[in-house]
Amino acid sequence: MHKDSCVRINPWKFAFVILAIAFAGTAACADGSGDPAVASSDSGKYADKDGNPTYKVSEDGTVDWYTYSGFRRYHSDCHVCHGPNGEGSSYAPALAESLKTLSYVDFNNVVTNGRKNVDAANDKVMPSFAENSNVMCFLDDIYVYLRARANGAIPGGRPPKHEDKPEAAKQAETSCTGVK
Repeated sequence: MHKDSCVRINPWKFAFVILAIAFAGTAACADGSGDPAVASSDSGKYADKDGNPTYKVSEDGTVDWYTYSGFRRYHSDCHVCHGPNGEGSSYAPALAESLKTLSYVDFNNVVTNGRKNVDAANDKVMPSFAENSNVMCFLDDIYVYLRARANGAIPGGRPPKHEDKPEAAKQAETSCTGVK
């Protein structure tokens, strides 16, 4: 009875299935932020085919307003732990690298709610920024900036040229921060 309950699998088929699973898993994890190509635009704010915020860099190196704003906001609140240009530090990971596998939704979740990674090898805590309007009002901008860095679309440092601030960005900032 025990002999009949065994299933025989051809070793080649087994190896093929394992490789297929491994490659499928790699493909799914290799680009968590997805294809950054611009699929739509709304008042100077760009989105990819999945509706996630993305960047636009012109051939002359001019970045869209939101990427530039993200650079400014990142260097205001995030670089202290995550290092200049999203390259990481001894305190926190390189976000420019993390966005290669971290989705937009997961990025928002971590920034909003924080994260704890405490064990024998780690003692890292990302605080919640849910109450910080300088981060939360510009979360998409920060994401877009880091996404551009993750994809090598812009070098480190302040973008040398940027588009003008769209009226929609001015209105959103005033609405969110209360500052005119």
